[in-house]
Amino acid sequence: MGSVMSVTDTEKSTIPTAAGTPGATAGTSVPNGGRHLAPNYKPLDVTIATAQGSWVTDTAGARYFDALAGYSALNFGHRHPALMAALERQLGRVTLTSRAFQFELMEPYADALVALAAAQGFGALDMMLPMNTGAEAVETALKAARKYAHTVRGIAPDAGTVIVADGNFHGRTTTLISFSTDPDAHAGYGPYTPGFVVVPYGDVAALQAAVDAAGDTLVAVLLETIQGEAGVIVPPADYLPAARTACDAGGALLILDEIQSGLGRTGYTFACQNVGDADDAAGTPTGSDARPVAVCPDLMTLGKALGGGILPVSAVLGRRQVLQVMTAGTHGSTFGGNPLACAVGIAVVDLLQTGEYQRAARELGTIMHTRLQSLVAQGQLVASRGRGLWAGIDLDPARGTGRAFCEQLLSCGVLAKDTHGSTVRLAPPLSTTPDDLNWMLDQFEATARAF
Repeated sequence: MGSVMSVTDTEKSTIPTAAGTPGATAGTSVPNGGRHLAPNYKPLDVTIATAQGSWVTDTAGARYFDALAGYSALNFGHRHPALMAALERQLGRVTLTSRAFQFELMEPYADALVALAAAQGFGALDMMLPMNTGAEAVETALKAARKYAHTVRGIAPDAGTVIVADGNFHGRTTTLISFSTDPDAHAGYGPYTPGFVVVPYGDVAALQAAVDAAGDTLVAVLLETIQGEAGVIVPPADYLPAARTACDAGGALLILDEIQSGLGRTGYTFACQNVGDADDAAGTPTGSDARPVAVCPDLMTLGKALGGGILPVSAVLGRRQVLQVMTAGTHGSTFGGNPLACAVGIAVVDLLQTGEYQRAARELGTIMHTRLQSLVAQGQLVASRGRGLWAGIDLDPARGTGRAFCEQLLSCGVLAKDTHGSTVRLAPPLSTTPDDLNWMLDQFEATARAF
């Protein structure tokens, strides 16, 4: 990939010609999935049949630029050739052994992920535990933190407080939605798992007050480095460093959820490598001499892009003294770290080791955020924020909902996703070209002006 202007053969600019206008057949899908599919999703009215790179094609042949990229699961684009090759090689050997037996790529996969962290200055994260989904990774991190608190720190078995933030999204298991502040995700699933205290995201004083109130019962602070589902909310520069300091002072663990923000999306391998003022909350360089400020957690959850948009692959990276409490029989997963996951995970690490995708996210992100901020300045958007090639855009609610905006984008050949009323998220593949990105932004700008 080289630089932002150099692309792979599979990701050359594929902007549709006038004869192949994208979005022309939107409206051909079956509403709410038909008779036999539970209605827990309300997808846009398009049915995707094939995909490659930054583009997908529907069942009628219309093409669309994918500006969502599977909520960052597709950081490297659809069907990246190196990832597909790794998958196909492994498919011809063995696909599942379970963790009851050793597998030849299990240790190399763990070594590769730990080495990737060490190369970013996070050598303290010297052990990993493989899982499948992001929610499983967060559940695993919480279990490890609680077990460490009880068995090493001596917190009573029926005690222990984990501090979380409002607006969080860590998954949809019963425990994780117990402390969700999103009514749609939370309501109707009680009784809820106890042991969690919710504080405002980005509020250092509120976080410190909760830490002080928990006292010796504080197990951990669990935060998203950047809140994705909430609308790509970037916390103040002093927030995560303050969380690190508070955890150190109280002997508690800092858990950072990088399932959406990690693995190149923000322009760094991990979003927590840059939590300071090297970029502002709008995602654009400040122009100052500020250097990135890194915050190393005790446990970090990874997922989505770790499977390359091919498989559900997740992991917990952490300090050895914490993860080693997860001894044989205390935790597990039949498919966690399966041979296919290991093969694809190693290939993902190989892509990230070059730094090319991280650099592309920064360079392409500068293009995207500059254009979005121009629309804010012109009054076409209320606000835009983000890091790297990731943006949360607030529309004027008086002009319509985020859903309606995304439906108009769909008719222009762009796939995007709304969240929380009048906010739209953009997260194009990091492998996209400047021409394709600008084409997508042209459609976005035209939609904003007509909305």
